[in-house]
Amino acid sequence: MTTTVTVSGMTCQHCVSSVKEEVGEIAGVTSVDVDLASGRVDIESDAPLEPATVTQAVQEAGYQVVEA
Repeated sequence: MTTTVTVSGMTCQHCVSSVKEEVGEIAGVTSVDVDLASGRVDIESDAPLEPATVTQAVQEAGYQVVEA
């Protein structure tokens, strides 16, 4: 199952690491791929993820999910 969100505010590899770490701690997440240039975050998981859970994890890392 893939969930894709766009995250604003990331400017460097440390930002990418922070987002990967926080989102990676969500139960069921198996991998997190972050594209710094576009802000695209692809999240692989065993089951569908609640959007609020993903948003909260991104906020914990200090960034914002851009609403579609």
